[in-house]
Amino acid sequence: MERREEQPGAAGAGAAPALDFTVENVEKALHQLYYDPNIENKNLAQKWLMQAQVSPQAWHFSWQLLQPDKVPEIQYFGASALHIKISRYWSDIPTDQYESLKAQLFTQITRFASGSKIVLTRLCVALASLALSMMPDAWPCAVADMVRLFQAEDSPVDGQGRCLALLELLTVLPEEFQTSRLPQYRKGLVRTSLAVECGAVFPLLEQLLQQPSSPSCVRQKVLKCFSSWVQLEVPLQDCEALIQAAFAALQDSELFDSSVEAIVNAISQPDAQRYVNTLLKLIPLVLGLQEQLRQAVQNGDMETSHGICRIAVALGENHSRALLDQVEHWQSFLALVNMIMFCTGIPGHYPVNETTSSLTLTFWYTLQDDILSFEAEKQAVYQQVYRPVYFQLVDVLLHKAQFPSDEEYGFWSSDEKEQFRIYRVDISDTLMYVYEMLGAELLSNLYDKLGRLLTSSEEPYSWQHTEALLYGFQSIAETIDVNYSDVVPGLIGLIPRISISNVQLADTVMFTIGALSEWLADHPVMINSVLPLVLHALGNPELSVSSVSTLKKICRECKYDLPPYAANIVAVSQDVLMKQIHKTSQCMWLMQALGFLLSALQVEEILKNLHSLISPYIQQLEKLAEEIPNPSNKLAIVHILGLLSNLFTTLDISHHEDDHEGPELRKLPVPQGPNPVVVVLQQVFQLIQKVLSKWLNDAQVVEAVCAIFEKSVKTLLDDFAPMVPQLCEMLGRMYSTIPQASALDLTRQLVHIFAHEPAHFPPIEALFLLVTSVTLTLFQQGPRDHPDIVDSFMQLLAQALKRKPDLFLCERLDVKAVFQCAVLALKFPEAPTVKASCGFFTELLPRCGEVESVGKVVQEDGRMLLIAVLEAIGGQASRSLMDCFADILFALNKHCFSLLSMWIKEALQPPGFPSARLSPEQKDTFSQQILRERVNKRRVKEMVKEFTLLCRGLHGTDYTADY
Repeated sequence: MERREEQPGAAGAGAAPALDFTVENVEKALHQLYYDPNIENKNLAQKWLMQAQVSPQAWHFSWQLLQPDKVPEIQYFGASALHIKISRYWSDIPTDQYESLKAQLFTQITRFASGSKIVLTRLCVALASLALSMMPDAWPCAVADMVRLFQAEDSPVDGQGRCLALLELLTVLPEEFQTSRLPQYRKGLVRTSLAVECGAVFPLLEQLLQQPSSPSCVRQKVLKCFSSWVQLEVPLQDCEALIQAAFAALQDSELFDSSVEAIVNAISQPDAQRYVNTLLKLIPLVLGLQEQLRQAVQNGDMETSHGICRIAVALGENHSRALLDQVEHWQSFLALVNMIMFCTGIPGHYPVNETTSSLTLTFWYTLQDDILSFEAEKQAVYQQVYRPVYFQLVDVLLHKAQFPSDEEYGFWSSDEKEQFRIYRVDISDTLMYVYEMLGAELLSNLYDKLGRLLTSSEEPYSWQHTEALLYGFQSIAETIDVNYSDVVPGLIGLIPRISISNVQLADTVMFTIGALSEWLADHPVMINSVLPLVLHALGNPELSVSSVSTLKKICRECKYDLPPYAANIVAVSQDVLMKQIHKTSQCMWLMQALGFLLSALQVEEILKNLHSLISPYIQQLEKLAEEIPNPSNKLAIVHILGLLSNLFTTLDISHHEDDHEGPELRKLPVPQGPNPVVVVLQQVFQLIQKVLSKWLNDAQVVEAVCAIFEKSVKTLLDDFAPMVPQLCEMLGRMYSTIPQASALDLTRQLVHIFAHEPAHFPPIEALFLLVTSVTLTLFQQGPRDHPDIVDSFMQLLAQALKRKPDLFLCERLDVKAVFQCAVLALKFPEAPTVKASCGFFTELLPRCGEVESVGKVVQEDGRMLLIAVLEAIGGQASRSLMDCFADILFALNKHCFSLLSMWIKEALQPPGFPSARLSPEQKDTFSQQILRERVNKRRVKEMVKEFTLLCRGLHGTDYTADY
C-alpha cells in the first residue's frame, strides 16, 4: 500500500539513524530487546524501535511483520506501529487511501481472530483509531459496518472466533476514544456519533447475553464490551435491559467479576442521576442480592461480598440525593441504606478477615451531606428517619475499630497492622464528620456506654470495647470544640477507673487525654485527675509517642495552671531523659513540653529548674568537648545540642505566641531582668565555642549549634539582643574557618530581626561583610560543590535588601562581584539555588534608584543578567522555574525599562539564541510583548511559559497540555 512520505525528522530525533528501518533490522532489534541480557543493549534497542515506529518506513515494514510465519512478539510490534501511525500521523495519510487501509485492517483482524490474542487486540485498537479519525463524515456508520462485516457468513473463520473478534473491536473502540488525541471540537462530534451508533451495539450485546447457547467466554466479553460503552455516558434508560441481564449473570461465578464491573460502571456515570425511574427500578435488583451476600459472608467468600457491596455503594453513593428526593419511595431507599450498613458492619477484622467495610465509609459522608442540604422542613423529616441509622452506624464503626485478641493480633503481619491503623483513622474521620449530624447527643451516648461498661459488676469487660469507645471520644475531641460538653467532666472522672492492662488501650487513654487538653485549660481543677496517669506512662517506652505528645499538649494548653505541678513534671521528665527511655524525636518533644511548662513560672523558678534540668547535659558536653572527635561522641553532642535547641524553641517568658489569649496573660507579672534563655546561653557560650573548635568541619554539629541560636532568636526576638555582638563574632569566626550553609541561615535571622536597630547594626554589618567576602572567595575557587551555601547566601542577600538596604551602601561591599556571582548561581542545576538567586535579583532591581552602587552595577552588567535569564528560558533551566525567571524580566522592565528595551533587542539578535527552534518573528514578538507589560506580572509569566515551549519545540503538543 502506497504512503505519502513524511518529512525528515518526523522520527523526533533529527539525527539520521545508524541503521535503516527495514524488516530485518526491526526483527534484530526486537530479538535484542527481548533476549539480550545486557540492559544497555536492551535500552538502545528500545530507543531505536521507538524511532522505527514513527518513521515513514513503518508503513512498509508493519504489514510485513504481520505475516503468518512471524512469532507473536514481532507481529505485535507490527500492529503497534500501525496504531501509532494511524493515531499520531493521521494527517499524513491521503484521503484516497482511507478505504484500502480500512480493508487491510479488517482482513488482518479476521485472520488473527483465530490467532494471537495480543496481536488481535492491537489490530482492533488500530482499526478503532482509524474509525474515530474518519467518523462521522468519512465513515458515518462505522460501528454498524463493523457489526455487519463480522456477521458475514462467507468468512473463513468460525462463528465464535468472528464473534469474539467483533466484541474485542467494539470493546476497544470507546477505550480508544477516551485516550485519543482528537482535538476538542472533533471529540464532541465523535462522541455524538458514537452515542447514535450505540443502537447498533446494545441489541447485539443483549441477544448474545440472553442466548442460552452463548458460551461463557462470549458472555464475559459481552459484559466487558457493555462496561466499556457505558463510560461514553450512554443514557441509563438505554442500558436497562443489559443491566438487568448483568444482574442475572451475577449468579454465574465465571461471569461475576465482569458483571459487577459492568453494573458499577453503568450506575456510576455522572449523567445517570437524570434517569430517576431507572434508578428506582435498580433498587429492588440490588436488594435482591442480599441473600447471596449473606451466603458469601457465611462461607467466607470475600470476592463475592466485596463485589455485591461495590454495587450497593455505587447506587447509594452516586445517587443518594436523587433517591432521597423521591420521598414516596423512602422505605426502599432506607432498605438500601440498611444493606450498606450490613456491608459496613460485615463480620471479621479488617483487613485480615474482610476488605469490604472500608468501601462504604464515603457513602455515609455523602448521605449526611445530602440530608443536611435539604430545606428545613424536609431535613427535619429525614433527620427523624436517619438519626437512629447514624447512631447505629457509630456502634457499628466502633465495633469495627476494635482490636482483635492479643493472640490473634500477634499473628498479623506489619503490613496488616498498618492497614488496620489507616482503617481506624478513616473510621475516626467518619465519626468526627457524623458529629455534625448527631451533635452533643453522640458524646452523651458514648459516655453512657463507657460508664455502664466500667461500672457494671455483672461481667468483666474486654479492653477492646473500652478502647474503641475512648477512641470514639478522642476522634471527636481532637477536631471539634467539646469545651461546652457536659459529659467531659464525667469522662475525665472515668479515665482513672480504667484498668489499663494493654499497650493499645494505654495509648488511646493517653491520646484521649491529649485531645481534651484545651478543655483541661478551661477546667484546671480536673488536671490532677489525669496528670499522674500521663507522668506514670512517661516511664514506659511502649507508650513513648502517646505519653510525650500528650504531656506536650497539656504543657502548651494548660501552662498557666501547671506551676503547682511543675516540680513533679520536671523531676519525672529528667528521670526518663537520664534513663534514655525514649527515642531521639520523643526526647525533643519532651524538651519542648518542658519549655512550655517553664514559660509560665517566675524567672527565679525558671532559672532554678533550668539549672537542675540542663546541668547534667552541660557536664556531659564539657566531657565530650575534651575528647578526640569520633562518630559516637558526635551523636551524643548533636543529641545534647538538639535537646537545648528544642527547649529554647518553646521557652518564651514574653509570650510572643500567646497574643491571641488576651486575659490569660494577666496571670503573670511582666518579667524583669535578663531572659533566662539568654542567661543560660551566655553561661554555655564558651563551652559551645570549645565544641565548635573541634567540630568545625562537621556540618551536622555546626548545624546543631546554629539551631540552638536560630530557635532562640525566633522565640525570644528582641529579648535575644544581649547575645547579638558575641554571636556575630562567633559566626564570623566559624564561617571564616569553614563556610557552612547553617551559619548563613542564622546570619539571615539576625539581619531580619536586628539589622534595623541602630545599636545592633555595627556587629551585623561587620558579620554581613565578612560572610560576603568569604563566600565571594569561595566563588573564585569554584562554588559548584556547595549549592547549599550558594542557596543560603542568595537568601541572605535578598533578606538584607528587603530588611536593611543600607548594608549595600558600605564601600567595602563589592556589589559588582556579588551581582556576577548571583548571575552564575542562576545557571546551577539545583532548583532551590536557582530560585534563591532569582529571589535576590527581584529584591535588587527595585533598588536601582535608591542605592547608587546597585544602579551602577545593573547599568554595567545588567545585559549579562538578561542573557543568563534568556538562556534559562531557552532551555537551560527546568520548566518548573520559569515563573522565577519571569519575575526577573518583570523587575527589569519595571525598574530598568530603557536599558531592557535596548538589551533585549541586542540579546535576541544572534541567530539560534536562545534556541535554534525560534524564528526572528517569534523573538521579535516576545520582546515586544515583554516590553509592553509593566503592570501585570501574571501576564509576563504566561508569555515566558509560551516562549519557553517554543524554544523547546514543545508548543502545541499533548506533552504540555496541562502546563
